[in-house]
Amino acid sequence: MGLLKEVLLLPAAPVRGTAWVLRQVVAEAERQYYDPQVVQKELRELARQLDDGLIDEAEFDRREDELLDRLAVARGQAPQGPAPAQRTSQGQAPHDQRGT
Repeated sequence: MGLLKEVLLLPAAPVRGTAWVLRQVVAEAERQYYDPQVVQKELRELARQLDDGLIDEAEFDRREDELLDRLAVARGQAPQGPAPAQRTSQGQAPHDQRGT
């Protein structure tokens, strides 16, 4: 039965081969994306850009949070995500300054 199955599935071999190659490419891309050494190098580059005035503090904070989340995933920890909203003395979140 195994040989018959293989013969019948032979026309689909290019599709199955392509799917396997795509899975391998995705796995390697994820491995590189979450590589702690790569993330640390990107953090150093980000700090250099801030020091050189190429990016502002807000951009630095946003991108640093993303990189730290990637580093947490690489180390098997849960990503922290954005900081929780600050509370006022009445226990309410501060109002948005854009007039909402």
